[in-house]
Amino acid sequence: MARYFFDLINGDGPVSDNEGQEISTREDISREVSRILADIAREEFPERGKGSISIQVRDEFGQSVFSGHLSFQTQWHDDPEL
Repeated sequence: MARYFFDLINGDGPVSDNEGQEISTREDISREVSRILADIAREEFPERGKGSISIQVRDEFGQSVFSGHLSFQTQWHDDPEL
């Protein structure tokens, strides 16, 4: 198993993963990125009403191997700016 690092980029700026996780398949990397994005969205987006988050995955050599991005926005339909 190889170690991968999941760096977060959100409205608060970048946060580097210094611990990483041992993961054996590409599918597991994709699944973990989706899980992280969903967890963060559940915590952050209801309070803000909009935003975006990204995850950059690095291998143990520091090479970027995968990324995921999620954007979210809400708006009332009676908003005069529509």
